[in-house]
Amino acid sequence: MDFELNEDQVAFADMATAFAKTELEPFAAKWDEEHFFPVDVIRKAGEMGFASLYSPESAGGLGLPRLDASIIFERLSMGCTSTTAYLTIHNMVTWMVTSFARQEVLDKYAESLISAQLLGSYCLTEPNSGSDAASLKTSAVREGDHYILNGSKVFISGAGSTDVLVVMARTGRAGARGVSAIVVDAHSEGISYGRCEDKMGWNSQPTRMISFDNVKVPVENLLSEEGEGFVLAMKGLDGGRINIASCSIGTAQQALNQARAYMLERKQFGKNIGEFQGLQFRLADMATELVAARQLVRLAASKLDLQHPDATTYCAMAKRYATDVGFKICDDALQIFGGYGYIKEYPLERHLRDSRVHRILEGTNEIMRVIIGRRLLADTHSEF
Repeated sequence: MDFELNEDQVAFADMATAFAKTELEPFAAKWDEEHFFPVDVIRKAGEMGFASLYSPESAGGLGLPRLDASIIFERLSMGCTSTTAYLTIHNMVTWMVTSFARQEVLDKYAESLISAQLLGSYCLTEPNSGSDAASLKTSAVREGDHYILNGSKVFISGAGSTDVLVVMARTGRAGARGVSAIVVDAHSEGISYGRCEDKMGWNSQPTRMISFDNVKVPVENLLSEEGEGFVLAMKGLDGGRINIASCSIGTAQQALNQARAYMLERKQFGKNIGEFQGLQFRLADMATELVAARQLVRLAASKLDLQHPDATTYCAMAKRYATDVGFKICDDALQIFGGYGYIKEYPLERHLRDSRVHRILEGTNEIMRVIIGRRLLADTHSEF
């Protein structure tokens, strides 16, 4: 197995690093403080292909493997975790539309989503169905050539500032097989948005509740077929777990880099704190755990690219491990900075806040353990 990046991957990584350093990192603290959604910068990212990394080439996307996309998201998140996390969500929306929409919907939305001229939100979670996504209640009842959409979604990234919604709604019976995925114009009559949530982190993207009150949506906006929505959602979540794990790795790498630099310049007791063995040990553990997490994420991405039968389990493992490790590394880096790490003049506290939610979204890490445990108990002869 070759762990080295190929020439194309190196080129994409370098391009993402340059974008992060010039377009994201210098402004991340201000966006966080002002709760500012940097739409213009996201559109610049779209111009570079970062809004359609793994969308099919036939629709105008880059058509990259998930492994390559993971490498890019890791590098982008070193500039701004929150904005990169939104880009991963927009990529999911773009991929779902360009992969499963009918031609009429492709003609209307594909080019604008790929370029990020139109921004997307992914709408699955509801007030009473978080981890139990198959129990969602939002309904889409067919009347002639339209669906009538009623219900609500919560914790929707970008809501109120985006243009296209991919909504999971119930078109049939109870359970997962009654769920369908529908593309909805975010400005449709009958859609209303709640207040912008005041969050611990991820402040460069708005998060709101969305309510649907007899919203008319053309039947042609259905993705794939009726009853296929939960299958599409799970496919999206496998990739989403790789994406958010990649954001954790990039954030942790940035925190590690900053802790290392601080250890080389900060003096206590007449010498650099990097000369203290206790801190050397801490830095060594941080780096070791980060490398292990990165390799697990890239392994899982490779399994997803190869459509391995256990790809979902590998994605759950990668998401669980990388997001836990990423948060711990940010916390350890803050500790190295001491009191300075706790104040907003330095980025450590922002890294910590932004990475905390990664252990919750795209399926909590407890749900990841359920997925892994069930797979292990279903086949005692399997090897991972």
